[in-house]
Amino acid sequence: MSFPTQASVTTPVLEIGYEAAGEPSADGVPVILLHGFPYDVRAFDDVADELAASGRYVLAPYLRGYGPTRFRDAQTRRSGQQAAIGQDLLDFMDALEIDRAVVAGYDWGGRAACIAAALWPERITGLVTCGGYAIQDIGKSGEPAPAEIELKLWYQYYFHSERGRRGLTRNRDELCALLWRDWSPTWTASAAAYPATAPSLHNPDFVDVAIHSYRHRYGLAEGDPRYQPLETALAALPKITVPTIILVSEADGVSGTAGIDHGPHFTGPCEIRSLPDIGHNVPQEAPTAFAKAVLSLPLR
Repeated sequence: MSFPTQASVTTPVLEIGYEAAGEPSADGVPVILLHGFPYDVRAFDDVADELAASGRYVLAPYLRGYGPTRFRDAQTRRSGQQAAIGQDLLDFMDALEIDRAVVAGYDWGGRAACIAAALWPERITGLVTCGGYAIQDIGKSGEPAPAEIELKLWYQYYFHSERGRRGLTRNRDELCALLWRDWSPTWTASAAAYPATAPSLHNPDFVDVAIHSYRHRYGLAEGDPRYQPLETALAALPKITVPTIILVSEADGVSGTAGIDHGPHFTGPCEIRSLPDIGHNVPQEAPTAFAKAVLSLPLR
């Protein structure tokens, strides 16, 4: 199934499209679900059904560069840097007058959720993060990883070149569908599920935002000055103090078992749950496990 409600909200930089399920509750907090690259809110259709059936109010925004989300000003830099994604989440909450929320995400969305939990813990009652602590250590991004890991990051190095930009522009469906398959090697439904998400990747800002993200994280592109104070704060790799559940994908074709040893980054209550035979797209591959993790977190 899919979310029954589609809407949008205006923030200082974006008109953010989002989908919602369930009803707001006076005795609970909303759950905000955050997708990654190159996915969209369709990853959460089954998760939202389970959470709404349990009485939770669920919102799933489209990240900048995806689906119906649009920049308000044509002159705004199409930044994909981590501080921008984190600020977008806070702006989304402010625009909807959400004081506190549970946040749950993976890939880029997991990074936004980790940033919010680290920098604004008074606004976040709990965190579910696939792959653990997702805040980028940009200062050390030039240090090489083991060769086997570097091989899996080929797409990031591809995007560092203008050839890669052209490739993502011209061949985005073939390229992104390939990433889905490679990153979720045990997920047999990947090919059938991809077409529902594909239209979101044809957002007019998708390529610019994605390319900037994969260049900025390696120090190859300047960030938007408006986010520099946040980038400075993130460079310190702040600890996360809110109640957290880390989901570790044992069959993740790009990140491996990321998160399994990230406990030291979390100084509040933290539980690590491993998911055998699950790849990168955790909420779509294992919706019940993802929903159970959310339901394990405090309502207040």
